[in-house]
Amino acid sequence: MSGALDVNGVAKAYRQYKGEIQRVASWFVPNVYPAKETWVLEDISFSLSPGEAVGIIGQNGAGKSTLLKIITGTTKPTNGSVQVKGKIAAILELGMGFNPDLTGRQNVYHSAGLMGYTSEQIDTVINNIEEFAEIGKYFEDPVRTFSSGMQMRVAFAVATAFRPDILIIDEALSVGDSYFQHKSFDRIREFREQGTSLLFVSHDKGAILALCDRAILLDKGHLLRDGDPEEITDYYNALIAEKANSTIEQVVMGNGGIQTRSGTAEAKVIEVALYNAKGQVAEYVGVGERVELRIKVKVYQSIETLVLGYGIKDRLGQVMHGTNTWHTKQVINKPNVGSEYEFVIAFQANLGVGSYSIQTALVDRDTHLTANYEWLDLALVFNVINIDKVHFAGCMWIESRITIEEYGK
Repeated sequence: MSGALDVNGVAKAYRQYKGEIQRVASWFVPNVYPAKETWVLEDISFSLSPGEAVGIIGQNGAGKSTLLKIITGTTKPTNGSVQVKGKIAAILELGMGFNPDLTGRQNVYHSAGLMGYTSEQIDTVINNIEEFAEIGKYFEDPVRTFSSGMQMRVAFAVATAFRPDILIIDEALSVGDSYFQHKSFDRIREFREQGTSLLFVSHDKGAILALCDRAILLDKGHLLRDGDPEEITDYYNALIAEKANSTIEQVVMGNGGIQTRSGTAEAKVIEVALYNAKGQVAEYVGVGERVELRIKVKVYQSIETLVLGYGIKDRLGQVMHGTNTWHTKQVINKPNVGSEYEFVIAFQANLGVGSYSIQTALVDRDTHLTANYEWLDLALVFNVINIDKVHFAGCMWIESRITIEEYGK
């Protein structure tokens, strides 16, 4: 069985009263004693199909956690409804459902019991939970002595001890160490291969791109975008950099991709091309081939500094490499209005076989969050093919040498 989910017109308001008398009076005469209402979600509708993975992204205060609480039933919506098919396992706020005075082992029985499992069922997986969490002797200590990372380990181990139909994960995974994050994502992928549906909230663009078939962007309690993960995360990236006079534009390209352009337009990229080792414009380059990325920029308005950033993204939108001229100490100070500048970036295409894209950023310093003149995704698309290297797997080419020695018995 695979899980499915339908969210229909969900809205949530929190009411504030001047005092308890007003609160009680509003039960009997609501229109005479109205409360101050703050709407944190308004008219949210989307579906999660069986076996599908959907990522939810948005800035702090967008309503992501509230939406998950409504879906899992820990909070009731003010308006709308949620229909769930299948068993849900959820990891929301860190430590939710844990009693700080109970040991890790006792909390496993307590939390799994709240999920609807019997003591006999938990007995069959308790050793697996302890082994997966890897917190050693602390498993027998009170949870109040746990670090946030240890709580995360136990919570994730409990939530995934039995494969759910729908797995819901909030930002809690971000507190785990790198080793446990890798271990957790491996289990999530394993569940996905077995048919589990996934609802995943994260600010980690790479995780959304790697795990999800679709992404949803929430902003100030509204569903702003629903679509391809790369398209949505590119739009989100542009949104957080948006300033008073900036714009966000998305254009469907000839290959069906969605190009996102944002910024205040004081400077713009007017040409991008990739040249191969022969000095020719190339759509296809060989693994390890020496290439040049040439980017022409025009300055339209007076600015104090100009910095070019670029990134190489794989077909899922994950950045393989990126840097900018702030970090390379090549900032252009007081560029002339009307002038054009050509940036030539020479590198070896030590990438795995596949399709890649270039994103560019024109900013004032090391980040696009202070001044975003222009951010352009899918500025150029190229392909890497293996012409003369030994067969290899993965996203990058590493020149390696294998030696073998035999020792006598």
